[in-house]
Amino acid sequence: MLKVEHVTKYYGDFLAVDDLSFTVKEGEIFGLLGVNGAGKTTTFRMIIGLLDKTKGEITLNGKNIDYSVTDSIGFLTEERSLLTKLTVKEQVIYYGILKGMKEEEILAKLDELLAKFNISEYKNRKIKELSKGNQQKIQFITAIINDPKLLILDEPFSGLDPINVELFMNVIKEYKEKGSMIIFSSHRMEHVELFCEKLVVLVNGRSVLSGKIKDIKKEYRKKNIIINGDVKKEELAAIKGVVNVTKTANDYIVKIEDESYVDQVFNYVKKCSNITKFTVEEPSLNEIFISKVGESYEG
Repeated sequence: MLKVEHVTKYYGDFLAVDDLSFTVKEGEIFGLLGVNGAGKTTTFRMIIGLLDKTKGEITLNGKNIDYSVTDSIGFLTEERSLLTKLTVKEQVIYYGILKGMKEEEILAKLDELLAKFNISEYKNRKIKELSKGNQQKIQFITAIINDPKLLILDEPFSGLDPINVELFMNVIKEYKEKGSMIIFSSHRMEHVELFCEKLVVLVNGRSVLSGKIKDIKKEYRKKNIIINGDVKKEELAAIKGVVNVTKTANDYIVKIEDESYVDQVFNYVKKCSNITKFTVEEPSLNEIFISKVGESYEG
């Protein structure tokens, strides 16, 4: 288990991370989210030992994280960290050796992963000759070459088309099934919803939302009603309990304060014609994220 307990980080007088606590269990995918500058990268760097904490404790399976532990960690950074003049083979050997692996072990694992990512033909090509998407595949391979027990993924789908996003997702799920602890960070909330069981949202280094996603969505009182039919936006907006009405290409999305107002909207809609859809949905994680982050900035 990864434990981050009351961790604080100052850069001089600047507070980058403020009393942050969370745990990630084996076989769990955990979301660490926030806008740019929220403290995510600083937190990642403290976890892997690149930065010292000002206060608090970070342990992996009960041990402080030092060079005796980092060989069991994989980190995919948001920034490109590849040496572009090296070949794919040279680059992965370099990273594997840094993780304490033997060259023959690295090459066997590399062949397996290149095949999995459908890029076996690029083994002896220089990194700079690859597309952005294929460079991202190589960067991911360098992060998992050592079969990490803790895998940190910062914007892992950058530069990928939908087919390759699906491929990455399947590999991440394989590591979850193997029992790896995975920390996942992305600005794409739909990806977070697909993957993560628990999350923390940071604003200015401080947690403003944390817990299991299913509980967060349940506790967030606002609901959305999706309507298709001959209704009028201004009449919907005038109903008590309606917060907002949005017209999309095909539907009306009616945001209500909570479920107690569903009947009032339904009583209006049943008087209208050509109604083909009336669905009450939980808010998306994206809506909740924007709401909570916005509240924190306003506060």
